[in-house]
Amino acid sequence: MGWAAFAALSIYIVLFFTATLRLSQTGQRIWLFGAAQGTDRLAAIGFRGAFVLAFLGPLLWQSIPWLHKNDPLWSEFGTLPTGVTGAIMAWLGMSLALAAQSGMGRSWRVGVVSGQSGDLVTGGLFAISRNPVFLGQALLLTGIAFALPALATAAAPMLFLWSARNQIRSEEAVLLAAHGESYARYMREVPRWIGPRKAAA
Repeated sequence: MGWAAFAALSIYIVLFFTATLRLSQTGQRIWLFGAAQGTDRLAAIGFRGAFVLAFLGPLLWQSIPWLHKNDPLWSEFGTLPTGVTGAIMAWLGMSLALAAQSGMGRSWRVGVVSGQSGDLVTGGLFAISRNPVFLGQALLLTGIAFALPALATAAAPMLFLWSARNQIRSEEAVLLAAHGESYARYMREVPRWIGPRKAAA
């Protein structure tokens, strides 16, 4: 089950970059991490670090005995309940993140820069979460931590959530400046992470 979860992560990384590259070939500026400043730059580094830990951690721990022998959390397969739970979480998270990314269409961006936000997307998965891509990614990384327990995989979702928390704040400020009352109303109606849509005030 551990490696079933790892397969979900591997597929996600490939499809994430494939879809992002395909959209960037239309001439749009998609990859904004390079322009990040201050806390946003730290968040960009944190996102990369989280996925590196989740992906390379199990491979290195598996191949280098010293690493897994000195890791109190390491288990290649874990227990069956945690392995099954982790695999299900990883595949659900992968599916959610990819569906949300696809749902953003030409508004998809990696990072946040003022004036580069694209159109406001509020339908589909964005009707129950303002950040379904982050939600799916967090679920995916948490699934890896359950299915392939190790210090590296346990650190990955924590680092990711710290990075997401900081970037979401920046994104909200940029989107509020770009879309004004439309985004303010969306913020009032839809939870930051997940929940039912509230009636307009």
